[in-house]
Amino acid sequence: MSTVTKPEIGQRVADPRPTATRRVSAAERLAHWSIRHRWQALLLWLLLVAVAVVGGGAAGTRLLTDGEVGAGESGRADRQLEQAGYQADITERVLVQAWSGEQLTPAAAREVAGDLRQRLVELPEVDRVGPLVRSDDGRSAVLPVVLDVDGATGTAAEDVADTRIEAVQAATADVARAHRDLTVAGVGDASINHAINATVADDFQRAETLSLPVTLGILLLTFGALFAAGIPVLLALSAVATAIGFAALVSHLFPVSDTLSSVILLIGMAVGVDYSLFYVRRSREERAKGADRRQAIDIAAATSGRAVVVSGIAVVVAMAGLLLAGNAVFSSMAVGTMLVVAVAVLGSLTVLPAVLSLLGDNVDRPRIPLLHRLRRPGGGRFWPTVMRVVLARPMVSMLVAGAALLALAAPVLGMRLGESGADSLPRSIPELRTYDAMTAAFPETGFAHTVVVWSGADRPLDEPAVRAALGDLAGAADRTGRFTGAAQATVDVAPDGRTATLDLPMEGDFNSEQAQQGLDTLRDELVPPLQENLPGAEVAVTGDTAGSADFTATLSSHLPLVFGFVLVVSFLVLVLAFRSVVVAATAVALNLLSVGAAYGLMVLVFQHGVGADLLGVQASGFVVDWVPLFLFVILFGLSMDYHVFVVSRIREAHELGAPTREAVAQGVTRSAGVVTSAAAVMIGVFSIFATLSLIEFEQMGVGLAAAVLIDATIVRAVLLPATMAVLGRRNWWLPGWLDRVLPAAH
Repeated sequence: MSTVTKPEIGQRVADPRPTATRRVSAAERLAHWSIRHRWQALLLWLLLVAVAVVGGGAAGTRLLTDGEVGAGESGRADRQLEQAGYQADITERVLVQAWSGEQLTPAAAREVAGDLRQRLVELPEVDRVGPLVRSDDGRSAVLPVVLDVDGATGTAAEDVADTRIEAVQAATADVARAHRDLTVAGVGDASINHAINATVADDFQRAETLSLPVTLGILLLTFGALFAAGIPVLLALSAVATAIGFAALVSHLFPVSDTLSSVILLIGMAVGVDYSLFYVRRSREERAKGADRRQAIDIAAATSGRAVVVSGIAVVVAMAGLLLAGNAVFSSMAVGTMLVVAVAVLGSLTVLPAVLSLLGDNVDRPRIPLLHRLRRPGGGRFWPTVMRVVLARPMVSMLVAGAALLALAAPVLGMRLGESGADSLPRSIPELRTYDAMTAAFPETGFAHTVVVWSGADRPLDEPAVRAALGDLAGAADRTGRFTGAAQATVDVAPDGRTATLDLPMEGDFNSEQAQQGLDTLRDELVPPLQENLPGAEVAVTGDTAGSADFTATLSSHLPLVFGFVLVVSFLVLVLAFRSVVVAATAVALNLLSVGAAYGLMVLVFQHGVGADLLGVQASGFVVDWVPLFLFVILFGLSMDYHVFVVSRIREAHELGAPTREAVAQGVTRSAGVVTSAAAVMIGVFSIFATLSLIEFEQMGVGLAAAVLIDATIVRAVLLPATMAVLGRRNWWLPGWLDRVLPAAH
């Protein structure tokens, strides 16, 4: 039996790396250069960060437009509308409403409307104020206010409106204070978007503010020393800043989503801290065994450094799967996350060895008195005890753990996908409460399906024919009874004469079954005859419901491609890294189990409401349509992170001559501390994201935190060692022909 004994003080530790015909890896060569040129490595890293941040800030970020985000039929229509030159008509509606059970008298309505009109027409932000419209029940009235957006169109008009809506809200609030016996409040796309953006910005600022002390606190508990804890945080932050800067530069070639910076922060802090943690922990471990400063960094580079490279490649491969999702938002997320992972790997292999060499034993300073005393260099007795239990009956452990994960994953079979809409947004936002009141009093102000007709050639439409055909469609839509006020719908022709639209309002939320039925009626029954009557023209239906349906359809059609790419390429990367088909196949299978269990928990919590109140989240009744794909890619990458590190320690012990079970016990036990710490950091950060206001972020946070918890406990501490113990020598099987053709992974 192979054992590793701790040397006497001053005795040079035996290098645990196999030495027979061993080639120096790229990670080691980079570490050697960084150690020899410590200050140059540090200055070059700071220069890289500065160039990225300054360059990205100077270039600015080009965001995706609505047309670029869209998919399918609605996406084509949205892109045509962006090019049609329609003058933006961004309308804010001021609701005037009596208290429940009372009527809004004509005199009171005229008085409030007069006050509103007097204040609003004086504002440069307002283009015009429309006539007061009363509701059928006599309790409410609404005053339309059109914002002045300086002739901008499309997304540019929305950006202008976002800067001008506050003046309209302030004037409305002044009138509301003068008429406290009534409800006077404004709502519209501009005010709702402004409120949601402000809420999201506040949420992310709070999450970013909390994530740093949480991460630093966990690392202080891990290391018991400020420098050792601070290095991973600083390296992760610098990687995040660099990636955000580079993403801004890249956005001028590939426009990005407005949430990309938050995604980069989320993933960058996770992998950046992990990679540094693995490296610093291994270096300190070797120093504790008696290695000198240089030898400790060399061993860390050859072992943890190599694991970082393999893990980074695996994570980048997983993120690259998003490029195949058929959607520009996912593509932008892929680019951003790949950038931050690549930068984090580069920092761990270059500037980190330089910093460790500069600090030497001072990396363990200043010590936190109580925390440092609580640290156990040997890792304590917990994980060795767990390994003894698991490996005593590995087949039983494997079957029990596997059955538990399959049981957790079972609810995924009934997963219901949906898109977050007005109904799923938090009612803590005042504008959404006003929206509810207005749509109840004026159902036609909710949302609409938009029929778009445009000329397929570079010539104008036959306007009389188009108006007549769309008028017939409006009449047919009205007769179905699925639409609100379809008979009064009007045709709007663009200034270029090549595009025409018809809005068909509907009651309720755009994500409802009724809305989907209206869309199906249009596309399946009403639009085909319209297309026949307008030869040479193109016809499409867009709107919130159509956009959601087309996005889901596009996503569903691309899922097999994304899943297949991630699974196959990850398998190939691991075969190359570990020169074992079995290790690679085991990793893929265990990661699928981990992701499936996380999916199942999300369905239980958010779709069925199990534990939702305990966790303080919304039971929406569905899982947001884009979350499962995004989580699959993220979780597969992050799970591979742990797997590569643990299996690397197991293989290291195996190559030193330890039998399989002993190698498994040593590898899991010696990596348990760093894996637990890294998992604690991720769980802490992801749990903060679960407290955000929007349902999609709640689902992301809960799903990610649950998956990491499952992965770091059931999978890495039970299922992985039990499976490898059962497989025994077969773990390292590689066909002879494949061994001959595979290049050495250095």
